[in-house]
Amino acid sequence: MKAVWKYKTLYIMMVPILGYFLLFSYYPLVRGFIISFQNFRLIGNRPFVGFDNYKEVLMDSSFWDALQNTLIIGCSSLVVGFIMPIVLALSLSEIFSTWFKKVTQMVVYLPHLFSWVVVGGMWIMMLSPDTGIVNQLLLALGAGKPISFMSSTIYARGIMVFTSVWKEMGFTCILYLAAIVSVNPSLYEAARIDGANRWQLVRFVTLPSLVSTMKVVIMLNVLSILRMFDQIFVMRNGAIAKKIDVIMMYTYQKGILEFKIGLATASGFLVIFATLILTFVTRALIRYDDGGDK
Repeated sequence: MKAVWKYKTLYIMMVPILGYFLLFSYYPLVRGFIISFQNFRLIGNRPFVGFDNYKEVLMDSSFWDALQNTLIIGCSSLVVGFIMPIVLALSLSEIFSTWFKKVTQMVVYLPHLFSWVVVGGMWIMMLSPDTGIVNQLLLALGAGKPISFMSSTIYARGIMVFTSVWKEMGFTCILYLAAIVSVNPSLYEAARIDGANRWQLVRFVTLPSLVSTMKVVIMLNVLSILRMFDQIFVMRNGAIAKKIDVIMMYTYQKGILEFKIGLATASGFLVIFATLILTFVTRALIRYDDGGDK
């Protein structure tokens, strides 16, 4: 009891934080879960319909098309977005010029600071068939005619993956660089004494030291696979919508455009449940709790 009173000031300071989470996180979550079992209306009765909303969502072919797009785009972004920052971080760690390294880090990190409204609009302009710099370069290299990247279903998913990785690669690269800097220099010295070349230093010293950071990056990326929305909302158009519409876009259409709040909420909770399952499975597969020491 004395220990409780000893830290009463800290407990009092935690009250506003707990109140914030209860009011803006847990209450909306519980309220939304209840709505997912209702035929929700703003005015009038809101009868409970059991699992009808969930059944209707699961029987909707548009939902499964959106799920397929989500998994294809999300998993591709996960794989490419995992490999490219490691390659970039290892490349930057080999640069001896301090000023060049800092400038490069700043340049690759900047896209992370911009919203998808800015990044999406920028790439839409760059990929434009009329004035886009990408088509201008292709024409200068001998291409016969400009390519309508943003209206072609062939390139649609690839563009979503590329722009997603391009935007976040700098942030992830910074995490790896921080881990590389913390590697004990004596490990490199011992490896050099044993005759290790530069590739062997990277393979047997640097990469094993990045395992813990890799696990964190994988977990963060897995958590975001099913929650893609901003990028798709900004960069989609009618020509490519069927190829890139994701689950959160489906939820937006049902809830905001069609005003079927019960269906949209049920869809949202299916995303939450699926994300929880993905998280636990990934956590077990990568042995997240091992800390990378084994």
